[in-house]
This record gives sequence, C-alpha cells and structure tokens, in this order.
Amino acid sequence: MIIVGVDGSGAGLEAAAWAAREAALRGSALRVAHAMPKWASEMPPHGPYADVARWMREGADSVLGEALDRIGEQEGDVAVETALLPGDARMALIKAAEEAELLVVGNHGLGGFRGLLLGSVALGVAGRTSCPVVVVRTLPAEGRRRIVVGVDGAPTNADAVEFAFAEAALQDAELHAVHAWRGLVAGGGYEAAASVQEEDGLRAMLTEALAGPSRRHPDVKVTEHVVNGHPVEVMKEASAGAGLLVVGSRGRGELAGLVLGSVSNAVLQHADCPVAVVPPSRQP
Repeated sequence: MIIVGVDGSGAGLEAAAWAAREAALRGSALRVAHAMPKWASEMPPHGPYADVARWMREGADSVLGEALDRIGEQEGDVAVETALLPGDARMALIKAAEEAELLVVGNHGLGGFRGLLLGSVALGVAGRTSCPVVVVRTLPAEGRRRIVVGVDGAPTNADAVEFAFAEAALQDAELHAVHAWRGLVAGGGYEAAASVQEEDGLRAMLTEALAGPSRRHPDVKVTEHVVNGHPVEVMKEASAGAGLLVVGSRGRGELAGLVLGSVSNAVLQHADCPVAVVPPSRQP
C-alpha cells in the first residue's frame, strides 16, 4: 500500500500523480488520504455546527475527487481507494503510514506562509514515519532516468542506499551515489583538497557502502562520486536533472533526539526533484 496525502493544492495533485506512477511500477494499491478536523468528521447531521461540518465534508470529497481525476490522467490501471483522516494532517498521516510501504506528500500545501519553501505537513512527516516519505514539488520531466543517493557511510544510511538501488531497478534508471566531504583546517576554513590517502579512503568507504546492494541489484548501473563541498550544496547540485533524490533521515553527527538530520532537512527545502527520506529500519 502506498499512501498519498492531498489537500487540494497543486503540489498535492503532483504528489498524487507521482504516487500513482510508483504504485503502477510496484504493483501496489494506492490510498488517497485527506485530513480534516476530527469534530467535523464526527459531527452528527443535526446540531449547531452541522452545516459547517457538512460544508467541510463536501470540500474534502471535492479534494479527493480532484486527486482521483489527476491519478486517472497519470495511471488508469492502478487500484485506488480514498480515506478521510480525522485530526491534524501531520499526525493523521504518520499514523496511517504505519501500514504503508511508502508515504507521498506535496512539498507545500494550501495555507502555507508565503516565502516558505517547505510546507508544515511535509516537514512534519519526513523522518517521523516507519516507512520512507517522498516529498514532491513537481513531477520530474520525462526522460529523467537518474536517481541520486547521498551516502555518508553511517549505519543509519544503509536503508537509504538499499531503497535507492531498489528504485533504480524498478525505474530502470542509473544510480549516482554521492559522498560529500568538508575537511576543517587549523585556524578555520575548509580544505581545498584531500590528500591522496584521504581521497582513497573516502572512495573505499563509498564502494564498501554500495557493495551489498550492488550484489542484490546487479543490473543497476552505478556511478560513484566523492565531492569536496558542503553536503547540502553538493546534493542540491546533484539533484538537477535527476528523477529522484534519496537521503537518510539521520546522518553522521546528528544530535541525539533529532528526528530529521540537518542535511536532509535542507535538501528537502532546495532539491530540484522529488526527495525520498528513508528512516533506518533499526536504531543505531
């Protein structure tokens, strides 16, 4: 089951279309979900606020109908069902995702503050579910058959790498594995280049991190990149022209208790393509 959250926004409709394509590739069912206040969903047909509740339910039905139309334009053969989720959209989607293999949301829904790059729902669910979350701004252009995965060598990153390989195999896409590094120098600032030994060590780490998934997905063509630069800038640049960018929800050096790592958070804000945030299947 793939779940996509919709709210009537353009980004939500693009998320529905992306989720439909993914469901078709996986042979999965698709559940289109919309959240509304709990009181409105439970209001009896008669009462002081019954008309307001009825209006809200009619609006919810319209949102779901628009999403179904968009899905029909994208993929006509996907098994689709709809669901009205009571309560706050973030918590309702996190709970619904407990039975999903993938949760898909738009990057910015209705009601967001002008100037914010990432909506509160997208930021609120990424890194907080037991399944991967894909955040969609717009559908990637046809022909974007390249998937990028950020690799840092941490144990918590292994599930993101595995997910990226599986997606590349599913989409018949090339996989670009990227490791970004910044070395501090005495007195402040960053190293302009790594020594030969340091660079060899970084490349060995990247190759080792890819070894297991490469054996499990032998048909996936992989290109390895070790890049000197800030991880956010490196991943943002790598996302240009890609069909999907995959990151782990936690990276090296993240403070205990943080649900979403700082790099993953920033990448969600600035990437040029849909972003998959993959949580570790087991805590370190």
